[in-house]
Order: sequence, then structure tokens, then C-alpha cells
Amino acid sequence: MVAAGRARWKVENENNNVLKNHGYHFDHNFAHGKQYLSNFLATLNLLAFLAHTALEWLDDSYRVARSSAPSRRTFFENLRTLLQFIPFDNWQHLMRFMLNGGIELPTKT
Repeated sequence: MVAAGRARWKVENENNNVLKNHGYHFDHNFAHGKQYLSNFLATLNLLAFLAHTALEWLDDSYRVARSSAPSRRTFFENLRTLLQFIPFDNWQHLMRFMLNGGIELPTKT
């Protein structure tokens, strides 16, 4: 029973560490609204973490592209920069572009 409790605490602590220290800024004070804005922003943060975790488990190209960056924060900064300046046809096109080091030029639709 003790081992199960410690395993659960370990999982919770690892997730909280990622949320606080690896690009999600979950410890940030979301007290910007009058009623529900802080809860809404925290929920969006948790949904982003859930989506990124699901991508890590299910999408091989995302996993490889994510592991090629030195940190999660660097990966998201690179992703944000690419999406800001280059239009991509779809998710697979973006992942191919990232995995090939930008050699493949995206096509405009």
C-alpha cells in the first residue's frame, strides 16, 4: 500500500514539476479577471498539457521532433516562430519540415 501511495505521489510531483517549470507557467498568478477568468486560464493550461501529452504518446513524428530540441520550451518557441512566418498545409507537413531541418519548402494553398 505504501509503494502504491509513493508511486502516485511521484506521478503527481512529476506532472506538477512539468506544469510549473517547463514552459506551462502554471504557478503564474492568473488573477486577471473579476470572476472566472483565472479558472478559465488554468483550465486552458491543463488542456494544453493534456494535448501535448497525447501527442507525445500517439504521434511518432511529434515525438521525434520534440526530442530533437534541447528543451520543451525551446521546442515550443521554435514551433511558434515557424507558425508565425510560414503557412503549412497540415500538421504532417509541419512535422516533415521540422524533421528535415527546414529543407522542404512549404507550398502555399
